[in-house]
Amino acid sequence: MATSEEPFRPHRVAVLAMDGLLPFELGIPHRIFDRPRDRLGRPLYEVVTCSIRPPGPVRTDSDFDVMVANGPETLATADTVIVPASYEFGPVYEDGVLTPELAAALAHIRPGTRLASICTGVYVLAAAGYLDGRPATTHWADAERLQRLFPQIKVDPNVLYVDDGDVLTSAGVAAGIDLCLHMLRRDHGSAVANAVARRTVVPPHREGGQAQYIRRPVPEPQLATTTTARAWALGRLHEPIQLRDMAEQESMSVRTFTRRFREEVGISPGQWLAQQRVEHARHLLESTDRSVDQIARDAGFGTAQSMRQHLQTALGVTPTSYRRTFRTGSGING
Repeated sequence: MATSEEPFRPHRVAVLAMDGLLPFELGIPHRIFDRPRDRLGRPLYEVVTCSIRPPGPVRTDSDFDVMVANGPETLATADTVIVPASYEFGPVYEDGVLTPELAAALAHIRPGTRLASICTGVYVLAAAGYLDGRPATTHWADAERLQRLFPQIKVDPNVLYVDDGDVLTSAGVAAGIDLCLHMLRRDHGSAVANAVARRTVVPPHREGGQAQYIRRPVPEPQLATTTTARAWALGRLHEPIQLRDMAEQESMSVRTFTRRFREEVGISPGQWLAQQRVEHARHLLESTDRSVDQIARDAGFGTAQSMRQHLQTALGVTPTSYRRTFRTGSGING
C-alpha cells in the first residue's frame, strides 16, 4: 500500500511468453490482474507480456502467433514473474537444463521477485534452480516426470497449486486461474478476489490442497448429486452441521453421501465445510466491524479459539492479524 510520501505504482506482473505457448494459459494473468482498481480507480496491477528474445512474434500451439512487444529486459522491472505452459521448452523439458538464451533472460529477474508457474511452466523454474528443496506441483500427467528429472523438488501431484511464499506453482489450465486468484487474495484480500472471480464467472476460491483430478467432475445423467446439500450447508454455516444432516438433504446414507461428495468435490464433506467457514470468516473480518468472538459464532466455529486455530492452519495468521492486513480502508474494487 502506497503511503502519502510514496508515488503510487501498480504491482508489475511480467508474463513470460515462450515458443509453443498455450494461448489460454498466457491470457490467465491478464484476465485476473487487469481488473482490480483502488478507491481512486487506479489499477492495482500492471500486466506486461515479454519474450526471451527481442520484440516480435512468438509461436503458439495453435494456428496463430502472438506479437510480443517487450524483450527479456522487462523481467528486471517485474514484481511478479509468471511462466505459463509451453509445448516447446526443448532442453528444459527434455533434460532439465536452461538454454543459454533462456538463462540470459532469467538473469534479468531481481532478487526478491515473486515467481509463479502455470502447468508445465514449472520446468523453467525448476531448471533455473528456483525450486530446489521446495514443494511444487504441475499437471498431474507430468508430475512423475518432473519428480524424476528434478529429484531435489518435493513434487505433490495431487494439489491444484502450491504457495511456498515467493515461489508458487500450479497444475494445468483452470488451476492457473485458481493460482492467480489466490495471489490476488493474498495481496488484497478475499473481497477483491471474489469480485474478480464473479466477473470472470469462476468459483471465487478453491483451496490449493484440493484434488487435481476428480473422478466424476460432471455427474452422470440422472445420477444423484450433492449440490442441494452444499447449498443447504452454505445457508446455515452459523449452525452446527453434522454429516448426517447433509446426507439427509440428498436422501442418502452417510456412507453413500461421503463417497459421492468426494467424487464430485475432491475432498471430504468435513474438509469442504471447514474451508467454507474459513472463507466466510475471512469475508466478515474484512467487511464488518464485528468482534472476533461474534465472527467465530457467525462462521460456525463456536469459539474464537477454534476459529483462530482454523485460520492459523489455513492461512498462517491469526484473525486479528488478518483483519489488520486487509481492513485497509482502501475501498478496492474488483
